[in-house]
Amino acid sequence: MVEFIFLVTLLLVPLIYLVIAAGALQSATYAAVGAADHGAKVFVSAASEAEANARVSDAVRRAAANMGIEGTRVSYGYSCTGSCLAPGSTVTVQVTVDTVLPLLPAAWTPRTGSVKSSATHRVDRYG
Repeated sequence: MVEFIFLVTLLLVPLIYLVIAAGALQSATYAAVGAADHGAKVFVSAASEAEANARVSDAVRRAAANMGIEGTRVSYGYSCTGSCLAPGSTVTVQVTVDTVLPLLPAAWTPRTGSVKSSATHRVDRYG
C-alpha cells in the first residue's frame, strides 16, 4: 500500500500536470489562430485604418478571452501590401500569445514561451 501511494504521487501527479500544461498550450494555440483570422477579417471590412486597428484590437482580445487567456498576454501587429484598405491589397495580421505554466500563483508565472500565428486576407475590389 505504501509503495502504491508513493508511486502514484511520484508518477501520476506530474503526468496530470503535464496534461494540464498541454491543454493550456493548446488553448493558446487556438487563441492565436482564431485571433489572427478574425483580426484579418475585420480589418479588411473597415472604412479607415484607424477603425480597422480598433476592430483588430477588439477581435484579438475577444478571441483570447474566449480561450480563457488574459488580454495582457496577447499582442498583435499588421502589415499591408500596397496601401492598407485599397481594393485588391492584402492585409496580414500577426498575433503572439505568451504562454505560462498553469495552476501557479500570479506572482510565480514566468513566461515560458509564445505561440504565433498570422492570417492574410484580401481587401475586396468591389466593396
